[in-house]
Amino acid sequence: MVNTSDPINFLPGRVLVVGANHRSSTMALRDRLFVEVGAEPFLLEDLKNIGIGQAIILSTCDRVEIQAFCEDKSIDDVNLVGNVTKVLAQHAELEPSELISQLYVYWNKQAIRQIFAVTSSLDSLIIGEPQVLGQIKASHRLSKKVGMTSSSLESILQAAYATAKKVRKKTAIGERPVSIAAAATQLAGDLHGDLRNCCVLLIGSGEMGELIASNMLTTGIGKLITIHPLESRAEEMAKRMNCHVAAFEDLPNLLIEADIVLASLGRRRYAVKADVLESAIKSRRHRPVFLIDLALPGDIDPHVERVDDAFFYSLNDLERVAMKGRAVREDESIAAWRIVDEELDFFIRDHTERSAVPVLNRLRSHFNTTRKQVLKDSGSDPEKVTRLLINRLLHAPTEALRKLAADSDDWREIEKNISLLFGLDDEKKN
Repeated sequence: MVNTSDPINFLPGRVLVVGANHRSSTMALRDRLFVEVGAEPFLLEDLKNIGIGQAIILSTCDRVEIQAFCEDKSIDDVNLVGNVTKVLAQHAELEPSELISQLYVYWNKQAIRQIFAVTSSLDSLIIGEPQVLGQIKASHRLSKKVGMTSSSLESILQAAYATAKKVRKKTAIGERPVSIAAAATQLAGDLHGDLRNCCVLLIGSGEMGELIASNMLTTGIGKLITIHPLESRAEEMAKRMNCHVAAFEDLPNLLIEADIVLASLGRRRYAVKADVLESAIKSRRHRPVFLIDLALPGDIDPHVERVDDAFFYSLNDLERVAMKGRAVREDESIAAWRIVDEELDFFIRDHTERSAVPVLNRLRSHFNTTRKQVLKDSGSDPEKVTRLLINRLLHAPTEALRKLAADSDDWREIEKNISLLFGLDDEKKN
């Protein structure tokens, strides 16, 4: 647990983040803590009952995190965290003691930094993954709907969204593929361009083949065809992915149609032979074919690498592309964290400056009222006007400063702030 309860002056309460993520907790605990769709309003109500008036609940495979704001000053930090822990424990049907060692806690500035980092996908298992921003926005909408957000948390979340946008714009943190499925889809796009015009042939029912085919479907490929020596297996896959099915015996003709071939059969003999593929490419008028062999031992004759316009990748090739993508994202995360810290400092400075506006307006109004009264009391004598104005404006501050000088243990600090406020040191220099 982290406790850095340094107050933020412009906020009327405390920012608090409590959670369990892939670094702090086990998968078993996160499974117990996971908040199912429809359960969030009840958990938000539980948080409201312990004095938290504003909160969102983020629940993903990587984390369960409560991002909250509490205005109730009657509850001290220790009890507030203890009560949140009890709410989470009750939800997970565990004892609070079973959670404590696997939870992280952030307060105020560090809590806002955590919110910015999570929203920018810097705290995800896969750095730069885009889903978390949408998940946070969905949680935000739900909290708004049930009346669990207000101006304080709202301003933090809006600043977090702006930070995430800046991180995406200024860094390449989300540009390289970091999974085998994403690597396959990107390589296919690099070769063929718009995948909406492409036909994908999935040979076999291996898990990785189906995973890549599903990923390509989400990008909007034009057509997916599944085949398997057992027709029933091909039918099952086609139903799961809502795509076309064909006869395995028709493979030579299907290779003519296919722009992308995913081989995931694993029957210890080559399903795609070099001479058959070469003939298919001639029939395709040498339009390129992207082939991925996902089986061990392989389903595609390695001699296809010698065939013109055949672009052959193995599972190891895809893993190398994904590893390179992860390394690039790790490097880019340094620049992304710098942006987060800059935006955090700007957010606090900007809102602190804004918090001075009401008192400045009151001060200006007071000065103006005094000016009008002096003009009324002094007639048209300029010297009398200015003397009266100075005396009246300084009367209340003079009395207050005398009392402060008598009561304060740190008068030098007060004197320094007065000099800074009225530019007295600048007058000495001139």
